[in-house]
Amino acid sequence: NCQAPDEGNMHTLLHWATPEQAEKYLRPLCEGKAWSCFAMTEPEVAGSDPTLIQTRAYPDGDEWVINGHKWFISNAHRAHFAILVCRTEDDPDIPQAANSAFIIDLPHEGWTEVRQIETMHGSTGHSEILIEDLRVHNDQMLGGRGQGHLLGQYRLGPARLAHCMRWIAQAETALDMMVDRSLNRFSHGSLLAEKQGIQWMIADSAMELYQAKLMVLHAAHKIDRGDDFKSEVSMAKHFVANMVNRVIDRSIQVHGALGYSTDTPLAHMFQHARWARFADGADEVHQMRIAQRTIAAYTDEGTTRRATGNLPI
Repeated sequence: NCQAPDEGNMHTLLHWATPEQAEKYLRPLCEGKAWSCFAMTEPEVAGSDPTLIQTRAYPDGDEWVINGHKWFISNAHRAHFAILVCRTEDDPDIPQAANSAFIIDLPHEGWTEVRQIETMHGSTGHSEILIEDLRVHNDQMLGGRGQGHLLGQYRLGPARLAHCMRWIAQAETALDMMVDRSLNRFSHGSLLAEKQGIQWMIADSAMELYQAKLMVLHAAHKIDRGDDFKSEVSMAKHFVANMVNRVIDRSIQVHGALGYSTDTPLAHMFQHARWARFADGADEVHQMRIAQRTIAAYTDEGTTRRATGNLPI
């Protein structure tokens, strides 16, 4: 099981779950016997800033009572359980310590799927959820009180790279189709593959795919080593999300009207690719963080080397 959001939830449970929680929830995910979802995003507040979460939980004996509103909760329609992030602390020392996470068995009284949200590429499996007086036992808290933000950020690092891997596969498919089309389409005295304008699109796409693969591999290497990987993951996520849009767009251009039609996968691929630039952090948020870390590296060390991969070249 390597699909989103299960893949990210498996990393989260591996790191944060108690042995009992891991046996009940992690094992069936790894075995492909269960589905899950991660419920953090809300329609009333900016999804890129989890400190603004308004879904609230308050203790009542050995239970928590939760009320709130979530949306774009991927896989919620068929999930066997949810990891739900909500506000539990009214006066935290820092804004990032206000939230906690709970594991919610589904279906569950107080958890209502309002709808599956229609997007520019149709029905998606991203659900709007209404949470009303949902009761959950203390044992269902994942991690400690006030650790929901930390848990979410820990989850999103590797999960962003998993998305990048999927987008790379999409871009590679689009490039394969682009080259195949150029080798089989004759126009104005020659094959498209022999025309410089087409060659430039192929070359740009090949170079960008190579860059994307290297960025993802390096960021994954840093995660495996236990190094600080935030900058590398942000840069990879931003670059790959934009790369897949550019490569698919070029492939559509080379295919002409055929690429614009639904006779090939390209039109649907292009519709799906657009979400990459705001899923798991909008482009602009990643750029802001990358700039902050670059400035901090220079301020601390007199060089930006640390912020650009800290590679031995």
